Amino acid sequence: MKIVVTANGADLDAPANPVFGRCPIYVFVDTETMQFEAMENPAVTAGGGAGIQAAQYVIERGAQAVVTGNAGPNAFNVFQSANVPVYLFGGGTVRQAVEAYKAGGLQSVAGANVQAGMGMGGGMGMGGGMGMGRGMGMGRGMGMGRRMGMGRRMGGVVPSTPPPPPAAPAPAPPREEEITALKDMAGGLRKQLAEVMERLDRLEKEK
Repeated sequence: MKIVVTANGADLDAPANPVFGRCPIYVFVDTETMQFEAMENPAVTAGGGAGIQAAQYVIERGAQAVVTGNAGPNAFNVFQSANVPVYLFGGGTVRQAVEAYKAGGLQSVAGANVQAGMGMGGGMGMGGGMGMGRGMGMGRGMGMGRRMGMGRRMGGVVPSTPPPPPAAPAPAPPREEEITALKDMAGGLRKQLAEVMERLDRLEKEK
């Protein structure tokens, strides 16, 4: 089975990214063989509708399930229409996300778990694309990752997907769900920051 994991890097040991629509990298993995293909997100710099464009992109590339930290209503509506399930992963590497999926340890979601626009923000790329955007508020959210080109393969180029028509806005989730989603997102960011600081500390000591 071919699944896609949102990530900050281009291999199985890269940190998983908690944001779907504006994550820097999608890693497509065959769960039987663990063979993978890493693709840059063509919608990461989109002015609007990133979730829709990104969802259509991964479906067109054959994803049969999505593993991420958060999915907004626009992306979720596309997946629901295509009968592609979405599973939540709390944090770790792409490999750990795939293993958790294979073991049946991931929770599938029946609807969006963040509001539209939560992926928007000024992406300040830190190394492997773990930049934290400006603001946690609705409409700006967590701008994850460095700015990349439109649909560039690691070592090649694929055509970009034309922007789809805007989807009808979905109702906002209850405040409790939003709080839970933000807490999950914060946990993932803390883990990523800890990994960055640990790596920085090792590099400083190697000088």
